[in-house]
This record gives sequence, structure tokens and C-alpha cells, in this order.
Amino acid sequence: MKKILLSLLLFFSAMLSFAQQTYPVNGSYDIRQGQFAFTNANIIMNANQPAVKGTLLVKGQTIQAIESGITIPKGYVTVDLKGKFIYPSLIDPFTSYGLPEATRAIAGARQSIFTSTKKGAYGWNEAIRPETMSNTLFTADSKRADDLRKAGFGSVNAINRDGIARGTSTAVTLSDERENNTMLNPLSAANYSFNKGTSQNDYPTSLMGSIALLRQTYYDAQWYGKQKEEYNISLEEFNKQQSLPQIFEADGWLNILRVDKIGKEFGKQYIIKSNGDEYQRVEAVKATGASLIIPLNFVKAYDVEDSVEARNVTLAQMKAWEMSPSNAAALEKAGIRFALTTFGLDSPKDFWTNIRIAIDNGLSEKQAFLSVTEIPAAMLGISDKVGTLEKGKLANFIITSDSLFKKNTIIEENWVQGKRFIANKNNTKEQKDSVNKVLAKKADAIKESPVKGSLIYPFTAFGNASMLKQETVLLKNGTVWTNEKDGILQNADVLLENGKIKAVGKNLNAGNAKTIDATGKHITAGLIDEHSHIAGTGGINEGAQSSSAEVRIADIINSEDVNIYRQLAGGVTTSQILHGSANPVGGQAQMIKLRWGKLPEEMKLAGGDTFIKFALGENVKQSNFGTGARFPVTRMGVEQAFIDEFTRAKEYKAALSKKGNMVRRDLELDAIVEILENKRFITCHSYVQSEINMLMHVADSLGFKINTFTHILEGYKVADKMKARGINASTFSDWWAYKIEVAEAIPYNGKIMHNIGITTAFNSDDAEMARRLNQEAGKAVLYGGVPEEDALKFVTLNPAKMLHIDDKVGSLKPGKDADVVVWSDHPLSIYAKAEQTFVDGIPYWDINRDAQVRQAQNTERARLIKKMLDSKNKGGKTQRPQAETPKLYHCETVGDYSKGITETEGAHTHE
Repeated sequence: MKKILLSLLLFFSAMLSFAQQTYPVNGSYDIRQGQFAFTNANIIMNANQPAVKGTLLVKGQTIQAIESGITIPKGYVTVDLKGKFIYPSLIDPFTSYGLPEATRAIAGARQSIFTSTKKGAYGWNEAIRPETMSNTLFTADSKRADDLRKAGFGSVNAINRDGIARGTSTAVTLSDERENNTMLNPLSAANYSFNKGTSQNDYPTSLMGSIALLRQTYYDAQWYGKQKEEYNISLEEFNKQQSLPQIFEADGWLNILRVDKIGKEFGKQYIIKSNGDEYQRVEAVKATGASLIIPLNFVKAYDVEDSVEARNVTLAQMKAWEMSPSNAAALEKAGIRFALTTFGLDSPKDFWTNIRIAIDNGLSEKQAFLSVTEIPAAMLGISDKVGTLEKGKLANFIITSDSLFKKNTIIEENWVQGKRFIANKNNTKEQKDSVNKVLAKKADAIKESPVKGSLIYPFTAFGNASMLKQETVLLKNGTVWTNEKDGILQNADVLLENGKIKAVGKNLNAGNAKTIDATGKHITAGLIDEHSHIAGTGGINEGAQSSSAEVRIADIINSEDVNIYRQLAGGVTTSQILHGSANPVGGQAQMIKLRWGKLPEEMKLAGGDTFIKFALGENVKQSNFGTGARFPVTRMGVEQAFIDEFTRAKEYKAALSKKGNMVRRDLELDAIVEILENKRFITCHSYVQSEINMLMHVADSLGFKINTFTHILEGYKVADKMKARGINASTFSDWWAYKIEVAEAIPYNGKIMHNIGITTAFNSDDAEMARRLNQEAGKAVLYGGVPEEDALKFVTLNPAKMLHIDDKVGSLKPGKDADVVVWSDHPLSIYAKAEQTFVDGIPYWDINRDAQVRQAQNTERARLIKKMLDSKNKGGKTQRPQAETPKLYHCETVGDYSKGITETEGAHTHE
């Protein structure tokens, strides 16, 4: 009898077809709608109401009623669901369901492509493709739909994951009907990313380039909407989509902050698809005000049985494995609105294993339910159709054997638009027990143990368990190198208070200040690196065009870079992070204080002048790399590139000054205008005398100034001309012979420029060298006999002067920032160790605390290794250890951040 009833039910369900009103009839005419009464069920209408013990009436694809004690109308098929539960079908807001896979071009030698090859009146860059509309590309995928339905999903958002401006997504049901009848919202959202995808254009080649391109597109679209001279399909569609929900795929909490910065600039509140590492900086994420779409693809345990391979696993990787299942709970606790997605899972069937793991780690069942129903429905503008069970809404619901989040619950059926789909066949007790056994085994492998790891700041090796505090500190009885007219003071004190140097002198008294005995030690100002490439991510060069003045290092600061900590251990407190030297006009620089554990914005040195990187030489004309297609390819061309750039900027500035102008804002030329107005200052990569003379001549003729020549290894040949123009020199101590351009470099270069009267500094351009800048300064004494006090200024006061921050740092003077280093020995000695490095009066480096941190983290590693081995023994999935080697950038480092549609910065990778 049961088989007969089931057959009848399937027959009527199969008869149901949605009216194809624009399609001709072929065959007999039968449009009878299925009518079903589901009785005696526990009906969960939404997350905020208790279960209704009653009847759900469905006619066709629509819910007719949900009531207790209802009289079932004539003609309805009654389905007794005693003891079972009915829930709204789930909604996945971030999938590529039903859309073609974007294919990447085969890598190989080719000519550079500067503008779009797409035929038609489109925008210039193929990564900006808002004209792509998923509803015109969508084709139902029966296999994938079945997999998703078995996991309880009834509708999804289909996104074309290709490009920076990706166009519109479409929200669809997972019915097997024609595409015409499955679309819930054909224009559900406008979509963005930092990944250029399949674009053939060379630009952008970096994360900062992707950000600049998107920012420029917003400004172009604003201009486009006010003019009538140009028709541009891409900008036309971009403007139309601004009223839609805005979904931004931005993996990693650092990228969430970058996305929010763009949103603030253009008045947008994005819905951000993240990657599940927000727990690491949940308060910063909350401050963005963004709603999130988060995956449940937790970090797999690493196979650490081989002790040699286990060494490749970083502490950050291990802690991420343990803590990522608590991400959703952390967001809930913080009050952040979020939806859940199957994106990133090996299979949709893993969704339930992982959501139950998230619940074991603190996520409430109510929040879990909201995050797969009402919240994604609201995000996609489909709340009037799905997300809850109400009269008039689509009959998208699942029938479960028990309460949805119980570990032994089976999703038996999934009804989509009133059509029945079997989720799990032969729902016998044996089958339930088998499924439950598999689910329990997977969950047990990651189940929370009695010992739970804690956050560290930053979330990497040498991170601190809590934020370091500012204190009043008295450094007593040291040899104090003031870098001021007082010179070197013996047996003197330095008082640090409220982040400033309060006093310098003998026998200072500071009441209850923390006192540090510096007897036999040396105290200096913090070291300053004028030319650094640490603490950036996604590439340090944007070299696809001759000028990339629009890109900003400020957009890609990576506060998690371990080199920050390592350089604090070498006494460095301030660094200028420069764009590389791949093109004549590079990107905008960013000065940072090495505030280990702070957020990127908190690291930036506020209130100072702004700088930009220019470059000369081999790297610029790309004689060592590239296809030779990008202008310039000769040293003559480099000169012309500068002339053209400043000529355009002058014309742009003049046009902007005209009343009622309709000038399109150009981020590239904005930066050049700032140079002309002495609001932005040039640091120029340079080697050869002839080119140095060339740029000085161009500057003279076009009315701009050069602030600093960096590298400047032939500076000794042109020192008099530099001095006459007030140009600074930031050079290497003794680098030479590493390429043809430096064949005539000499170790006395710094000494000669210093003697001429040029403000001279030694820089690193290298993460390792920056750890020993004090020794680089010592070489000025070795080569040419520069006085010791002057030599120390090469890495303290002199770079502060050329960076226009000598009113804040560079010497030990009351009122300046408390950026101070306590050395174990003479600061220019190879034997000197930085024992403490204060930034703003906070000891971000302390040699004794470092020993304690190392010991504690070794203990933590041992605990986590044991826990991973236990997980593996219980059947948990593992992955082979992959060494995370931080990428060390130099001037010539050319990296492609956005070359692949699936490449992401990642939550637990380092650049």
C-alpha cells in the first residue's frame, strides 16, 4: 500500500509543469497542477517562530496555507508526515552553478596587450566586464543541481567569477524545469573581485593595480553619466548596476578591509564573500559594517607524522586548522550579519558535516538556520519568494527525519517549486545509522578538544597573546646618541611618556615609571629605512604601463608580514614602502611605523608628506624581461615618457581649473599634479650618471623637483649637481658588480656625497639587509672614515630629513616620537644586538620577551601536532604539509597577483 501511495505521489508530482506561456503546445494539453496536503508535520516556518504542528497545503508551485486543524480541500493528495519536520529549502548566495567555466589563456610568449581585444563599444580593459549578465549565460546543470538538492538547497545565486567588475548574477531555483521558469531574480547583484580573471590585457599585474583599476572605473562611470560625447557599453552597464546589491569576492580579512576602503570612497556597502578567517580580526571586520558570505571549508589537518615534513607547517597554519571551525560563532557573537555558502567544499554533501562542526564550536542553531535561509534571501532580493514558509511563497521546502541540526537527521525529500525530489532513497533505520556513522566520524575528527588555542596578534609566528601597551619608561645610565647638538651623552637617561620622548639627560626622575637599567648599553633613535619593500602583498610592481602613478602601496599593506618583527629585532622603527622599478613612473609610496600586531591603517605614519617612486635604467626599459613591446624600450624612450607624463599633467591641471569643466578624473594624473604642486615628492631609482643628469634636466625644464635619488651608485660623479638642486641621496653602503649598471659603483660613494653636503642615507631594498642597517651605517666609517655620529645619522636622522619627518623621528629630542632602540653594544658594531625597540613608547621588540614567546609557541606547536595526529587517527582528512615561504620583494620583483580566475590571496598564505 505504501508503494502504491508513493507511486501516486510521484505521478502527480511529475505531472506538474509550470506554464510555458510563450512556448507552443506539442502533444496533448494537460496543465493540471499538483495539490498536496502534508499533515502531522512539525513545520518550521522561519527561525523566529516555534514549530507549527499542522498541515502544509501546496498547489502547483505555491504554498496555499500553513495551519493546525485545517480542513483539507477536495482534490488534494494527503501525505502523512507524522514525526517528521518541514523546513524552508536552503539558499546558497555564492555559486557558479549553471555558468560556463572561465578558461585561462595558455601562457607563452606573446606581444603585450594594452587595450581590450573585445569587439564592440566596450571599455578599454577586459577585466572590467559589467556587461556580462549571468541570466543570459545560465544553463541548468542537472547533476550539480541534484547534488545541491540532496544537501537541502532549493535555490542559489549564480555568479560569473571572471574579472574585476564581473557583471550581474542571477538567483535561480534548483528545479529541473526550463531555465525560463527557474529564475527568481535575473539581476540579483552586481559582482566584483580583485582578480582580473581571463582578461588578456597586461594591466593589472598586481593587487594594487586591481584596486586602482576598480577605483578609476568608478570615477569613469561618474563622468560618463554626466556627458553625451562617448558611448561605452561597459560604463553604461556599470552605472545601471549601482542600484543592485553589490557582492564582492575578497578572500581574507585583510582584503575585507581593502574592499571596505573602496566602499567608503564611493558610498557603497558591499556584501563581502570572505574565506573564513575573520575570527582573526573580528572587531576590525565588524567595524566595516559589511554583511558577509562565509564558506565552511575549514582548513584540513596537516599530515605531520613525518617530523621533517612537519617542519614545513607554520604556526599560523596549525592554529588556523584548529580555530577556523569557530569562525561562524565568532561572527555571531560579534553581531555580524552573515550567510553561509557551500563554495570551496569538496562536495555539497560536506556542508552538513561542517555546519554541525561549526555548531559544536559555538554557532547557534538559530543563527545557522538564518544564515542558510532568510539572510541570503534578503541579500539577493528574493525574500518574497523563498527563505521562509508562508502563504503565497514558492513551495521550496525540505522534509527531514528529525530536527534539522541533529547529527542523525536525514534530509529525505526536497521540494522545489512544488516539485518533489528524493534526497535520500530507502530511508531505512540501517541507512540512517550508516549515514550517521559517517557524519559522526568526520565531525569527531575535528571536534573541539579540552584545550583550545587562542588568538595571537598578528596571527603568525611571534604574535603576541594580547596587544602590547604603552608605558612610561625610564632608560637609565646608558650611552645616549642624541643625533642633536648634545652629541653622545655618557651615563645618561631617556624618559618615554605617552608615546613621546619626555626628557633626555642625567639623573632623570620619573616617579612610578618603569625603570630599565641601561648601564653599559647604548641608546639611539629608531632606525629608518628610506627604501623598503616589506609589508606589502599581491606584488610590488605594477609595470604593465609606462606610468602607474595611480596605484598605491597604501592599498596593499600587509600587517602580518613576519619581516616587520624581524626588522624590529634589528632596530628599525620606520620604513618607506616603495613601489618597484618596472616603469618610469611607479606607484605611490607609503611610510609605516613597524607597529607589530596593529592593523594596516594603524601602521601608517599619519600627517607626513606623500611620496612616489620614479625609476631609470635597465628595469624601466625592461631589457632583462618582458617582450619588449611596452613603451619605453630604450633610455631615450624613458626620457620621453617623463616629458609626456608631465606635459599631460599640466594640460589636465589647466583643464580642471576652468569653470564648469567636464574633465574626467584621472587618478594617474592626479598624482603627477600633486608633484607639480609640491604636495607629493619623488624618490627615483637610479644608477648611471647619464640618466641621473637626464632626469635633473627634465625636472628643470618642466618645473618639478626631485626629492631623493635612491640607489644612486654613481652619485659621486654628480654630487655637485645634486647639491645645487637640494636633492637627497639614499644609497647602498657597498653593493656593486651585480649588473652592468653598477660596474662603476664604489664603496666611497656615500662618503663623497656626504662630504659634498648632500643629505645621505643608506637604505636596504632588501628584507634581510634591513635587519642590519646599523652595520650598513658602520661601513661608512670603514670606507672613508665618516665620523661615527654622522654614520649613525645615515640610518636615522638623514632618512628622516629626506622623508620630511625629522620633526617626529630620527633623533632623541624631547617632543619627538618615542622611537628608541637599546643596544647591547656600540650601535655600529657587528656585535651589537637590539635588546629593546620602542615604537611610540611601546616595546614591540624585547629580546627577553622574544625568548619567552619562542618557548611558548614551541609548546603550542607540539600540542597542535599531537592534536593533528589524533585527528588523523580518528579518520579526519589531512593534507600534505606545504612550506609557506614569504615572498621577499625587491625593486625588480615582477609578480602577477591576478593572473588566474581561481587564484586568491588566501587566509593562511603569506606573500
